[in-house]
Amino acid sequence: MIFLVLLFYLTQRTGRHREMLFIVILFLATLFLAYANGANDNFKGVATLFGSQTISYKTAIWWATITTFTGSLCSILLANELIRSFSGKGLVADAIANTNEFHTAVALAAGLTVILATITGFPISTTHGLTGALVGAGLMAIGTQVNFNALGKSFLLPLLLSPIVSIVLGAIVYGLLHYLRLSVKIAKTDCICIGEVQDAIVPNTSNLSLEYSITTTKIAIDTPNNCQQKYQGKFFGIQTQKLIDICHFISAGIVSFARGLNDTPKIVALLIIIPTISIKSAMLTVALGMIAGGLFNAKKVAMTMSKKITSLDRGQGLSANLITGLLVICASRFGLPVSTTHVSVGSIFGVGLVSKTANISVFSQVLASWLLTLPIAASLSAIIYWIISH
Repeated sequence: MIFLVLLFYLTQRTGRHREMLFIVILFLATLFLAYANGANDNFKGVATLFGSQTISYKTAIWWATITTFTGSLCSILLANELIRSFSGKGLVADAIANTNEFHTAVALAAGLTVILATITGFPISTTHGLTGALVGAGLMAIGTQVNFNALGKSFLLPLLLSPIVSIVLGAIVYGLLHYLRLSVKIAKTDCICIGEVQDAIVPNTSNLSLEYSITTTKIAIDTPNNCQQKYQGKFFGIQTQKLIDICHFISAGIVSFARGLNDTPKIVALLIIIPTISIKSAMLTVALGMIAGGLFNAKKVAMTMSKKITSLDRGQGLSANLITGLLVICASRFGLPVSTTHVSVGSIFGVGLVSKTANISVFSQVLASWLLTLPIAASLSAIIYWIISH
């Protein structure tokens, strides 16, 4: 609603007043996108920690916040290539890519697409949303003169390949770690649950109103979904369970760091045309927006990532995180706009396939949301660009 009012007011302005208002709208739209990104993406790095019951939701989200913020700050030095890619240069003519209208349409459309997915609990790709928005605004601005060759090579190919690669690598790495665990004779312990159970008792009579209940204490061997399954034995003199938990915690931090490193420059690219904002201050602004979104709006996506795609134990979570962190850091270093979401979900699903705990139905719904992301973002961006340019 705020953006609609500002955009309407913008149409009534001319000259310098219009230019200043455009800068304000662009800044707020980019901050909104950063918030939406944090809400949808921040928890993805620590989803395996929460899903395997290694730590609580509160501890997980704060660990994600700290490590994501660190990655965002480091992106100033390590990921400048992504800023150029997502500024629109090379995709459309510089005369279009350097305009406030173009950047505002992209920021608003991508932000709206990501926040809609967040509200409905679907983990989608901000990268995919930005790509769709760039294409939509570009088509509205210059039609078929959009550089589709650059679009396919620099954007779509990495986005399409990353989930496939992560699924395959997730399955392979978990399979190798599983084999290693068995070869060094590290076993999983059985799980015994003790607790109160309430049973309904109905006497042998026609008067059903005499039904009552009794509470008893029972001991039962339960599934890993209801009891934490742990590893026993030692590895190089260290308790195996403790070693896995430490490595898992560190790997989740690496994934969140990689996400901050990879996503922050993509959003910052929309702010660099504002002459009064330096790259460093833009990075800090985006990082703070991402933190706020993660802390206040991440719960629904967190439940999908942690509980619904597949059930995870701690070793499986560690395997998925190793693949996600490796792929995203490599992509950030070489300027490839892969999606942390695609890589993270793909690696978790790949582990679930090997362990035979993957939920195909939920993964299919998530996959459908990925397919819809680009056309929705492109359509919104084209509409917004048309409104503000006319």
